[in-house]
Amino acid sequence: MTAAVALLGGAVGCSGGDESGDDAAKAASVAPQKLCGGAVSTEAGKALEVITGSATFEASGKTSTVAYAADELSDGFASSATGDGDICRIYTPAGTTDDELRVTWELSGSSPTDDPASKFTVLDMGERALTATDSSFLRFACRGGKLTGTEPAHIDISVSRGGMPTEPEGNPDALKDAYATVAHSFSLAMAKELGCEDDGGLEATPSLDPA
Repeated sequence: MTAAVALLGGAVGCSGGDESGDDAAKAASVAPQKLCGGAVSTEAGKALEVITGSATFEASGKTSTVAYAADELSDGFASSATGDGDICRIYTPAGTTDDELRVTWELSGSSPTDDPASKFTVLDMGERALTATDSSFLRFACRGGKLTGTEPAHIDISVSRGGMPTEPEGNPDALKDAYATVAHSFSLAMAKELGCEDDGGLEATPSLDPA
């Protein structure tokens, strides 16, 4: 998976013509729609700015894509109903906020039955959607496509803040909506990549009203 790289600033000569490492990193940063193999929708790109305060990000690695993760997931489903893995890590450019978001997948093996933690708001998406000010989870059922068998796969897509836990900054409702929007974008991209019937029951846009 992509690792955050802190670029060292180069010494600036008396001519002042050299860029610092941080300036070079910012110049090489990409729009959110280019992250993670194109899994970030326009709405999710705006949501990432709400979460991180940045409109651009470090480019993703070649294997940090939904397509790559879908292959891993389908291989895992062929041998077991459970498993997990990374999809992508999202980093703000070096020298800015140093935020990290982790996007992962998990085969849960069954429909949700447990009660969510109190910090989460339940949304009406997929089999279950939960969102908080620092993370969001969306579970959907997938039949067909790359996943063979008579039983559907139950797939969790999670988006969470990496690093040491800190108190989230910003409007709590806006943060909850932002995390849910990013989770929906990756879930829909995964459902389409796997070829799930009816896109796993996911709509084209996220439902952000509490269930």
